Amino acid sequence: MIHSMTGYGKSVLQLPTKKISIEIKSLNSKNLDVNARMPSVYREKELSLRKLIANKLERGKIDFSIYVEITGEETTTQVNKTVVKQYMNQLRDVVAGDETELLKMAVRFPDALSTERDDIDDDEWNAILNEVNTALNHISTYRLDEGKVLEADFKERIQRIDDLLEQVIAIDPERIDGVRERLRKGVEELKEKVDENRFEQELIFYIEKFDITEEKVRLKNHLEYFIKSLNSKDSNGKKLGFITQEIGREINTIGSKSNYAPMQKLVVQMKDELEKIKEQLLNVL
Repeated sequence: MIHSMTGYGKSVLQLPTKKISIEIKSLNSKNLDVNARMPSVYREKELSLRKLIANKLERGKIDFSIYVEITGEETTTQVNKTVVKQYMNQLRDVVAGDETELLKMAVRFPDALSTERDDIDDDEWNAILNEVNTALNHISTYRLDEGKVLEADFKERIQRIDDLLEQVIAIDPERIDGVRERLRKGVEELKEKVDENRFEQELIFYIEKFDITEEKVRLKNHLEYFIKSLNSKDSNGKKLGFITQEIGREINTIGSKSNYAPMQKLVVQMKDELEKIKEQLLNVL
């Protein structure tokens, strides 16, 4: 069962004096890239959170956020009155202005506000960690659901390629007869007598250069291997990507050897389906 790298998870923890919201968003990426945003009081826990996210989500561009909203009367932020007054006095020497406007400017300067750093309460952190796991479970479910949609699309497109391959196989004898006929007409236009045995030998050699038997067999095997890998327990987008490279190689070879317009049209359709698979594979974990 494949998983998408696109997902979203959220969980909210309501404490007596604050509401803590945990949000996790993920997009596709070749590797794991975690961007964590959280209040400074929780920064000491960032490394352990990153490990937890890496173990759960494995790969993708991850935005992890902890938002804290104070809902009670308690606050650890204080105004440094002395510092603010000094800033306002200095501002008066620079520009004449309303006291309220000067105050607005002063509180934006460094050290105008001070925050007492609290130690993390163990019970609070355990509650937060529980909500982080809840959010991770939500995003994993989201990724799984997205993966099911991708899987259905892949199977449909692989089946289309397989159907087109069957059409290629069906018209291949017609193509070879066409090649044989064109060669014979070309010889006749030379108005020269040709040794039939020698002609047949040369014809066999020429036709062998356009033979696609091996490519048809290998392409069939690659399509079956793609579906088998798709149905495996692990979600491995990189492996599926390697298989599509092999599928593309066989399709391209068939196209270069076909020398027959109806077959080349089928090859173009196969390429179109394969490109759509490759685009979607970028989202697979």
